[in-house]
Amino acid sequence: MHAWSVVEPGPVEAGSLRLVDKPVPVPGDDELLVRVRTCGVCRTDLHVAEGDLPVHRPGVTPGHEIVGEVAGVGAAVRGFEAGERVGAAWLRRTDGGCAYCARGSENLCRASRYTGWDADGGYAQYTTVPAAYAYRLPGDVDDVTLAPLLCAGIIGYRALRRAALPAGGRLGLYGFGGSAHLCAQVALAEGATVHVLTRGAAARKLALGLGAASARDAYAMPPEPLDSAILFAPVGDLVPVALRALDRGGTLAIAGIHLSDVPALRYESELFYEKQLRSVTSNTREDGREFLALAAGHGVHATTHTYPLSRADEALRDLKAGRFDGAAVLVNDLF
Repeated sequence: MHAWSVVEPGPVEAGSLRLVDKPVPVPGDDELLVRVRTCGVCRTDLHVAEGDLPVHRPGVTPGHEIVGEVAGVGAAVRGFEAGERVGAAWLRRTDGGCAYCARGSENLCRASRYTGWDADGGYAQYTTVPAAYAYRLPGDVDDVTLAPLLCAGIIGYRALRRAALPAGGRLGLYGFGGSAHLCAQVALAEGATVHVLTRGAAARKLALGLGAASARDAYAMPPEPLDSAILFAPVGDLVPVALRALDRGGTLAIAGIHLSDVPALRYESELFYEKQLRSVTSNTREDGREFLALAAGHGVHATTHTYPLSRADEALRDLKAGRFDGAAVLVNDLF
């Protein structure tokens, strides 16, 4: 099959991602073989390709917002049939028996493994997913619309819960890409006032179109103090900026898997008055199920820009350069 491979982590402009031939994967006993139909383009894919995240699998195929159809099942799999549409997301596997898994925090499992980092992902004609980690997808939503929900949406949802937004609260979103524009729709549907702080004019326009109360530059102050904020941009310099924008008792959640260095914080102006700073680590399968149900109920939808799978490298370059708002989705043309 044709698949994209991170041949040598480095700048995507220099060709770190290359289209190669790989064998069609053989599913394990508890896995599904999935023919990829669409795969969302996530900033984490860029971090894998450029080496911001350490290499876990040499030559890995990125991609973890996968919509496809079951092409084969492992010997121990029950309940899935060939041709059934399924989704695969970032969290690929956990040990299921550690203290974290036992308390419902499988996202913190030390043995957790990830699609498109520890195992080949969806920038390919075929991939595999453990059946217990595959998502059943609503039948009335198309492949392109669904793909970004499977990571950008799920992570945005977990970040929103980590931000401890009170009912009817004031939420600031720093950065407004694939994840943030889905998170904003959930927050708005639940009655929040949303303020967007981001560098791109197109992203600010999208935010206002979705119902944000304001949209300003990332380093500007919002028009009112925030009860909660979420940092989606992987820019450590924005941490003190967001903390200063919080009202007393406010919470800042950092949603990214990678963040540039955070400058020194001033206690008096940035942390005092019981402000909280939280990180977000991956997601649980329950997060995914909850979010997909909420998305269907509230009509949450991604603003998408499609690329042929054969041009995945171009999509990552455009993501890095901020050339589109919303989310990019790869459509499989490698037949």
